[in-house]
Amino acid sequence: MKLDHVTLRTADLEGTRQFMEALLDLEVGERPAFPFPGYWLYRDGEPIVHLIPGGGQPLGSAAEAIDHVGFRLEDYDGFRAKLDRLAIGYATMELPELGERRLFVRTPGGILLELVFRSGLPAQS
Repeated sequence: MKLDHVTLRTADLEGTRQFMEALLDLEVGERPAFPFPGYWLYRDGEPIVHLIPGGGQPLGSAAEAIDHVGFRLEDYDGFRAKLDRLAIGYATMELPELGERRLFVRTPGGILLELVFRSGLPAQS
């Protein structure tokens, strides 16, 4: 099984589109003629992220909801430099037992994105 796409509901449709394009190098592509606005964002010819309008109401921590979306990427150091260049705040996590490094960012509407990198762990002493 493979995850096909993720749909993000956002009160800031244009801001979130611009953010996802800049952050993940996604491009707006074809989308069916739904009776509501939105975008399908593509990478390598595949629609990865769908954006649709939402009310922007925060959910409490007890609500059933998707907590975050994770994307596997490459070039950890290059990506950190990109986040710095774009002035996007982030948190870091290193999981040497998994051979992974992670960056956490939030969309303009506050959706948590986890960026997972499986290479580039610093050498352990």
